[in-house]
Parts: sequence; structure tokens; C-alpha cells
Amino acid sequence: MTDQAVDTDGTRLSGGGRPRASATAPTESQFLGRTRELKELRADIERAGLDTIAGKKAPRARVLLIAGRPGSGRTALADELVRQVAHRYPDGVLRARLTEPDGTPVPTDRAARALLDALGVPAPAGASADDLTADLREALTDRRVLLLLDGAADAEQVDELVPPTPSSLVLAVTEGPLTGVADVRPCTLGGLDTKSAVELLTRWTGSVRVTVDPLAAEGLVEECGAQPAALVLAGGWLAARPKSSVADLAKRLRARSEDGPVLARVFHHSYEALPAVAARILRLLSLTPGGLADPHTASALAGCSVSAARSTLDDFTALGLLRRVDSPLPQYEVPDCLVPLLRNLTETKDRPAEVQLARARMLERTVRLLQSCRAITQTDDALAQSRLAGLPRALRFPNPRAAADWLRIRRPALLAAARTAVADGELDTLARRLMAALTRALVAHEGTGAAAPDLYGIHALVLDVAERRDLPRERAAALLNLADLDARTGRTQDALVRYRAALDAGRQARDPYATGRAMESVGGAYQELGDWYRAADWYGRALAQRLARGEGEDAARLHGRIAGVQTYAGRYGDALRNWRSAVSGHRRTGDIPAVARALSELARVQEYAGRPDESLGTCHEAVEWARRADDARLQAALQLRLADTLDRLGDSSTAQLHRNAAERMLGEDPAGPDGYEYGGAATGTGVATASRTAGSTTVSAPGGGIGPVGPHDGPVGPHDGPVGPHDGTDSQDGLGVQVASGASGASGASGGQAVQAGQRVPQVLGISGVPDAAHAPQASDAPQAPDASGASAASGTSDALAASGVQDGPDNGGTGSDGSRTSRDERAESDDPVDLGDLGGPGGLVAPEPERLREPVAEPVAPTRAEAVPEPVARPGADGADSAPRPDARPAAPVVQEPGAAPAAGGADQVRPAPDGSGPAAGAGAPGPAVAPDPGGAGPGEPETVEHAGDADAESVVVPLTPIAPAPEAERRSEPARRRSSRGGKPRGRS
Repeated sequence: MTDQAVDTDGTRLSGGGRPRASATAPTESQFLGRTRELKELRADIERAGLDTIAGKKAPRARVLLIAGRPGSGRTALADELVRQVAHRYPDGVLRARLTEPDGTPVPTDRAARALLDALGVPAPAGASADDLTADLREALTDRRVLLLLDGAADAEQVDELVPPTPSSLVLAVTEGPLTGVADVRPCTLGGLDTKSAVELLTRWTGSVRVTVDPLAAEGLVEECGAQPAALVLAGGWLAARPKSSVADLAKRLRARSEDGPVLARVFHHSYEALPAVAARILRLLSLTPGGLADPHTASALAGCSVSAARSTLDDFTALGLLRRVDSPLPQYEVPDCLVPLLRNLTETKDRPAEVQLARARMLERTVRLLQSCRAITQTDDALAQSRLAGLPRALRFPNPRAAADWLRIRRPALLAAARTAVADGELDTLARRLMAALTRALVAHEGTGAAAPDLYGIHALVLDVAERRDLPRERAAALLNLADLDARTGRTQDALVRYRAALDAGRQARDPYATGRAMESVGGAYQELGDWYRAADWYGRALAQRLARGEGEDAARLHGRIAGVQTYAGRYGDALRNWRSAVSGHRRTGDIPAVARALSELARVQEYAGRPDESLGTCHEAVEWARRADDARLQAALQLRLADTLDRLGDSSTAQLHRNAAERMLGEDPAGPDGYEYGGAATGTGVATASRTAGSTTVSAPGGGIGPVGPHDGPVGPHDGPVGPHDGTDSQDGLGVQVASGASGASGASGGQAVQAGQRVPQVLGISGVPDAAHAPQASDAPQAPDASGASAASGTSDALAASGVQDGPDNGGTGSDGSRTSRDERAESDDPVDLGDLGGPGGLVAPEPERLREPVAEPVAPTRAEAVPEPVARPGADGADSAPRPDARPAAPVVQEPGAAPAAGGADQVRPAPDGSGPAAGAGAPGPAVAPDPGGAGPGEPETVEHAGDADAESVVVPLTPIAPAPEAERRSEPARRRSSRGGKPRGRS
């Protein structure tokens, strides 16, 4: 700020919206004048407040107020007072900026979050202003701090941030009085005293010209109104012209006939002396986001080289038109008092089209820098590296550390650029590209958890653009991402509302991926809320869509999710059928580790259902599959499961042999030496963590029987958010301990508790988050709400955060305007505007999992006839909304329909295999065949989408909670005989 004109060392960092708030005060100063004001302010600190005079205990911190016009040196005075009294506040100095450079008030939640960040107190993403200010007051309760609030726009801004203890002090800087703050002590600023003003002028011009004509110097001070900002501009003009005298400048200023503030007159005099090119660059600097400029920003705005832009910025600094920011990178601050003057010049001297073009160049340069910042971390991506090599040298970073430093330092300006671009509303395509690139860079360098608060704001901006431009795909994606973050922070009800809104948007967009993802996430939210029947119903709807689209891998995972909630509801027969279907699905896709984990969950449910012999056999089969997967940790966990089952069957000697085998496997595990807790690499796999602590074996249950059966535990891809880096069978560590990286309410696998490294876990919890057999949930019990993998499905926030088109995955390609397939990376990294929906794979959300190795697999396991008894189906309400079944009602299991037989009663509500085997056939209550999308639905560069007839109103489609399993082999062989029998014919003998 030019308010800093008196503090000429140029090392101050601005508050909240700029580089991070400092916890310490300046240690040295070149401050001039204001002796009387400083004395009064220090006296006000010592003076008793009104509450003390009235005999009451002060309820909160005192507030001192410095009021003055922009350019009066008000912030410099506040900084000097902070420097003098900082030693009285052992917990440090906090700074927050409450207005943008253009005068727009900073939202209270953003200011509170900046202060919490400076205190090192984590704040949940998406928290409301009331919650954040409450957290801030709580954090300041036991601290003694000095809080500097610069640029307060109104009393309410200050009142919300005042610490609740009288031992702290608030120093507010504003343009006028804050009448709404009780017991405030204002200090109003005018001009500097003549001696201090002349000394400030001398620092710019040198002592000779002032010494030879002191009266002229005093006259110049008078023409400048003794305002620090005006004196700095006058001194800069004289410094650039060594042969001009002080009297010459004073005479020129007196000759100007324009009315208005003194600062405007001096500024216009300096501006008119600039060359035309430099004057244009200066005007365009009013467009810089957050008032912060760097050589790249100036280069893009002016259309010149980076080196020329930096030289020009340095010249402006020497003239007092800019102020250098103390930063490892070259950054310059446009004085707040000059921003309105520059904008007025831009409006009068530049055509709107030229201004728009300059703004577009600046955003495009920012996008390319962000792409370069991210690409340097993709060392294993040949395409990304080739694109990086093709960038100009000025846009490339020497190493990932330099890119991360640039992102950290420029982060406030980058976020301000996104907000400004969205608010402008005229460059929405560039704004969407900017938000996509910014999110990718933040996730690549900081991770989803650390960047979540900023990502939440970016997704909200994406939603604003999507609603303004009527882009249903992007609206669905943004709603899904915001809901994911809500679920991660425990706001499950808010997440549920957004998931339902995302489902509506996905239907409007005719995007089956978005609708399927939303339905699965709705199920996860209900699971997190403990509503097992609604969770199973919504998972079933998502399953029907996956089956209709032939997505076997996702269908198998959904079978596991349905089985998990059925287990919690005590419906073991239904759960067994779904686990068998999950096993069959993973066998068909060739996912060997997933088969082993699904079998382990099947064995657990068999034990709950009172079938220990079947559980033992299934566990042996799971061990064999784990051996095929070369997963020693999973084998060890299964050996321990076998041991527990054998103990219950009374075979303790064999059980001990299995425990010994598990010990040997763990002893050969290279994860660490004795005493190290094995299993911190992956989270939420739903498999028991076999670990060694001080030579003893422990077993933990990080997650439930819902998560471990699919290629990923979240509904949309590999997460590094609340569901772990790879929560499903693609985890590198099949026995990972669930770490505390995700919210307990949004864990990737269901029912487990977070296990910290080195923590001993109670014995015999088993292989899933479902309690062990001794504590198995009963149908009549009221089960505890587990960590919902479905809510995690709802809440994965790494690649799931890409739902707004802001996160990459494997290259999916897309359909170009000419009908050719284009790489998604090519579209994302190109210079052409790209729909954010294209940046996230099919449906505009995220990319699918990588293709897995497919091997010949055995026949799938079919449920027994006794387990396939039809039951009443939980139907949605007449309005399409789901209605919870009665407590005594149980959702239906499907009937195993004999081939060629007539449909059973209620068959209209069942999913039947299509004749071509591609999925459920069309029929009453079942999703119909795929239909071609609306020809106008996909724009240039967008992947074509297909929709099922039932997708348009998935909530009105009644689907079973489990799919129909294939009939046993013997029944398939006897099919011709049954057909002939049904026709009344006799089998013909062979000739």
C-alpha cells in the first residue's frame, strides 16, 4: 500500500489476502514522524477501558483504531506501533487484510481462515463464517496476541474477529470511524509535520537539492498536502530527473488546474511523464489479481518479453509507482491508493476489447505456468514431459522444488485470479481452464488434504460458472466435489443434499457416469447415517446401471457395498449372495487380489450366519487366491482368520499352526524390523492388518466388508482423500492400516477405527470392519454407524476432486469436433478453451481405473436355491423419492430365474439378462437398452455419452438389491430337458 509510504524499507508483507500473515513484528524501521500519534496510541493501551471504569471485567480485547485516507501512511503507523509494543504479546502478532485492492470487503470466513492458518490451527474445508470465527475465538482464548486488521470496511468485520480475552489487543486500520465497535479509541491522521515531510523528500532526491533551496522544499511539501504517498511520487519524479530542481516541480504542480485530491494531481503529473509504452503497462497493472504483479503477469498484460517487463516494473518502483514485496520471487504491489486512479485511466484511454485481450493473455499465461508447475511432478508420464519440454524456457521450472515454491508464493494471487475471472463473467472458458489447472497443481504439490480449503472454494466457483452458463455436466461435477468435501468433514446431511442435486444435474446432462456416481454417493451418505435399507436401495440402483452398461468391475465392487450394508442390517443370507456375486465378478475381470478379499469377507459373513464349516472352506480358498496374488500380508491375515475359525470349531492345535505360519509370513515381510507396526502404507482395504509389535501378533480391522472388493474403494477412482490412496484391491499393501488422513465419518472402508502407526490393536477383530463373530451384529440389534465406504464413495477427494474437471487420471481421450479421438491430456494441455467436463474422463468427472491383467478364471460361484428366496422389494415412493421400508420389512433378494421358464410373480421388478448378455434387458421396472444420446448433447471436444432408458428417472426404477447369479452347472446342462418338459414333449433318444 502507498499507506506504507513513510516506511521506506519496502519489506512489509501485507496481511490476509497476500503472503501469509506474519507471527512476528518488524524488527527495524525507517519510520518518520507521527510522534504525537504514537504517544497517544501507547497511552490508550495503558488507559483503562470503559468496562474497567464501570467496575466490570472486560469481556474481550481492547480495540484501537487508526483512521485516515488512503495514502496518509495509516498502515505504516500501525506497523510502527506494532514494532514498539510487540514484546508485550508473547504469542505473536497476527495480521489480516479486510479489503481487496479495489475496496471490496474481504469475506469474514476468508479472513478468519487466514488467521487460523497463521496460528497453525486446521480449519475444515467449507466451514461457515460462524464456525470459523468461533474456532478463531476459541484458539485465541489462551493466547495473548496483537491482532492487526488492515483496511477494515465496517464494524461488523472487526467485531467478528476480536479475541475473547482482555489480555490481547486489536489494532484496526480504516478510512473512517467504526461506530459499531464498543470502547474503540480512534486516532485520526492528517499530513506529516513539515520536518518529517522534508526528510522523506530528501531520501528520494538527495540532500543537495533540498539544502540549496529549503523554502522550495517546504513549498513542495505544501503542494503535496504533506501526504506521504504524494511526497513519494514527487520524490520519484525528481530522482529520475537529476537536473530538475525542487522549485521546478512545485511550480509545475501549482500550474495544474485540475481539481480533486492532492494525490491524484501528483500522480497524473508523474504518469504523463512516462513513455507511451510504459504508461500503457502501468494502466494495465490495475488488472493484476490481488494487486500483486510479477514479471510474467506484466509480460502477459503488455504482450512483451519477461525481461522487458521486469525492467519496467523496477523502473516503476524507482518512481514510487509500485512497491517491491519482500519475497524470494520478484513481486510488486500496486499501491491501493493508486488502483482507482489507474482503473479510471484504463477506462478512458483503452478500448474495452484491448483490455479484454490483455486480461485473456494474463489468464492464459497463468494457465500455462500452472500446467508447467504440475507437469514437472509427472516424471513417469512421457506425454507430460514432452509437453513440458515444448514450453518456452521462461515458462519452465528448473525442478519440482522451484515449482512448489512458486505455487506457494503466488497462491494468493492465483486464487484471486480465479475469483476475479469468475466475477468478470466474460472469459468463462479461460476461467474454467484456470481453475482446472490450479486444482491439478495444488493436488500435485500439496495433496488433497492440505489443499482442501482452497479446493472447496474453487469448486464453488466452478458451480457458479456452471449455473450461469447452464452447463449441467459441470454443475453435477462441482456438486459432487463439494459434497465429497462436506462428507469428509462430517457434514453428511449437507453432502446428501448436494448428491441429490448432482443426480438431477447428471440426468439433465444425460450423463450416465454422473448419475451412477451420484446414486452410489447417495447410498454412501445413507450408509454413513446408519440407514442400511436406503443405502442398499441406492447401491442397488447404481448396480443396475453398471450392469446395464457392462461395467463388470464396478458392478462387482457394488455387490460388495451392498453386502456390507446387508451385513450391518443382519441380513446374512442376502449378504452371502452379494459376496458370491462379487467373487464371480472379480473372477471374470481377472482381479485376483479382489477375489481373495471378497472371499475373505464371504468367509466372515458365513461365520456370522453360523456356518463355520463353510467359512473354513471359503477361507482356505481365499488363501489360495491370495497366494496367486503374491500378497504375503493378505495371506498372513487370512491365516489368522483360519486360526480364529478353527479355535471356534475346537481344533486349537491346527489353529496354532496357522498362527505360526502367519508369524513366519510377517517375519519375512520387508516392511520393517521387529517392533514396527506393519501396515501403514494403504488405508481402508477392509482386510485385517496383521502386524508385529514387540514380537506379538496383533490384528486390526481398518475397514468393513464393503470396501475390499473393487478396484477402488471410492466410487470414482483411486483416492488419496478420506478413503486412502488406493482403498480397494489396487492397493500396493493389501493389509494397510487405516490412517487418520480421512475423516472418521468418511472412511474408505466401513466400520473400522483409525489405527495410528505403532498402536497395538485388540486381537481377533477379524478381516473386515464388521465386528468379529463373538460380537457380530444381530438383525434385532441397533448397529453402530460404521465409517461408511459409501460415504467415502461420496467423499474421495483426490481424483474425486477432479469431478469439476480439475483432476487428471489416465488418458481417456475424447471426441473432437471433426469426429476424431483426441487425448484428454492433449485437450487439457492445449491452448484452446476446453470444457471442464472433458478434463475428467467419461461423463466429465474422473478417469476410470487402469486396465487390469485378465486371466482365465473359474466358473463363478452361484448361490444355493435355499438362499434365493424372493422377498418384498423396497420400492421408491410415488414421487420418485426413496421411501424407507418398514422396520419389519426386508428388501428383496432376486429369484434365480430358470432359463426359458415363465417369469415368477413380481418378475416385472427384476433385472433379467439381456439376450446378448450385455446387461439387464428392457422391461417393466428394469433399465432399458442403451439409446443414442441427443445429437446436440455433446459439443465439440466432448466425449459422447450414452444413456439408458431407465436412467432418466432412476428413482422410479425398482431394482433388486442383488443381481441374478448364474445357475449351477448341473442346472445349465439340464436346460434342454426342462424346456422339453415345459412343452410336454419327450426327450428324443439318439439314433
